[in-house]
Amino acid sequence: MDDTKIPRGVVTFDNGTVHVHFDGACQPPKGPGIATFGFTIEAPGLYFEEGGLATRPYSEHSTNNVAEYVAAIRALEWLRERGFRGPVVAIGDSQLVVRQMRGEYAVRAEHLSAYHERLGQLAREFASVEWRWIARSENARADALSKQALAEAAPEARRHRPHRPPEVPAEDEDATADSETEGAR
Repeated sequence: MDDTKIPRGVVTFDNGTVHVHFDGACQPPKGPGIATFGFTIEAPGLYFEEGGLATRPYSEHSTNNVAEYVAAIRALEWLRERGFRGPVVAIGDSQLVVRQMRGEYAVRAEHLSAYHERLGQLAREFASVEWRWIARSENARADALSKQALAEAAPEARRHRPHRPPEVPAEDEDATADSETEGAR
């Protein structure tokens, strides 16, 4: 086929299958913290990788599970934006995301429902999406990208972290309240 007849911006592959590796990270893992993602996209003649913030730092959605979902979402969005609709093998080390996408686990955490729904919606836009779980050691590059994004985002995010007044122990609160009351007498 003449190269000039291939529309630009549309991903084409000889064998038709794309492999996506995805991973997320969050510190602290259960949040709220700094949540980041990383993914790679591979096919004959194509390699792409990306990492970044998964959510606004320190939001209630900044958790490790959300970061994992966002990584898969961003990868499928990248493919869709380039016009690819063929088969995808989505590979991650999150048993929760992989098993929820396979329908083996129910989505019980309310805050994950929208992410699960969005990822399912995206997956239906491809010929097929096969969800595979692998050990973290086999997902090294996606893991490294999410950790790199975390390292890059953490210092900046900490500078802009919403200020929370320090916790005052209950006994100090009582002492303060008593002294203010006495002064008012």
